[in-house]
Amino acid sequence: MPIGWTEADTLVPMADLVYPPVILTAKAFFSAIGIRFDIVGLDRIPRSGGAILAINHTSYLDFALSGLPADRAGHRLVRFMAKEAIFRHPVGGPLMRGMKHIPVDREAGSQAFRDAVRAAKDGEIIGVFPEATMSRSFEVKDIKNGAVRMAIAADVPLIPMIVFGGNRILAYGVKDFSRGKTVAMTLGEPMFPKRGQDAEALTVELRERLQALLDETLDRYPAAKPGEDAWWLPKRRGGTAPSLEEAEQIEERIREENAARRAESDPAPAPE
Repeated sequence: MPIGWTEADTLVPMADLVYPPVILTAKAFFSAIGIRFDIVGLDRIPRSGGAILAINHTSYLDFALSGLPADRAGHRLVRFMAKEAIFRHPVGGPLMRGMKHIPVDREAGSQAFRDAVRAAKDGEIIGVFPEATMSRSFEVKDIKNGAVRMAIAADVPLIPMIVFGGNRILAYGVKDFSRGKTVAMTLGEPMFPKRGQDAEALTVELRERLQALLDETLDRYPAAKPGEDAWWLPKRRGGTAPSLEEAEQIEERIREENAARRAESDPAPAPE
């Protein structure tokens, strides 16, 4: 059993056929690699009713990790918004649909928004990564306003959440399943956005809250060992990860390289 979990964490809700076995499998995997969980703010998860969970994004494990507090707090399931391409995968697709996650098609994002609002109104917790893509700096990037707008439209609380430590296990250029790493999660006080409020101003507030929660999480996160390269720690906290600005330069270079490759594979037709 992972450090920090109790016997109650081995129980799963049976409202869904697919999700409970996936949760058990995730817990078994986390136990096998010896993850130490440090979770603060479980009381911020509502025992019933809808909510929007706005989560930072630093690793490929964030979907699996960030659903665990809701399960632990009251055996609740989080329906995540995820790229539509995952739902087309021959294995991942049926699992994602079985867990009632919400596909996001960037060409038709309004449908995903409507689906998420409807689910939240029906009492579901919706998991959103408002940064949209993973942070290479492990800082909170600029965020989109979708989470705030969903909370307003569904009239449900918006709960900021930080996950840190998954970036040491599986992230951009990282695959390290050695034992003993800590994953720290912090859930903040809920926001209660209402119709008529400025969604952009609330989005700024949400990012500020996420930043404060990240600092709180890093304050209690185990320090790097003497002589260890703390590549997994934000630069401003003494780590060697790129800064926000450096990470954006990396992202821009990757976008340009990808665009060049697409142009080479699909050249423009010759003029007649």
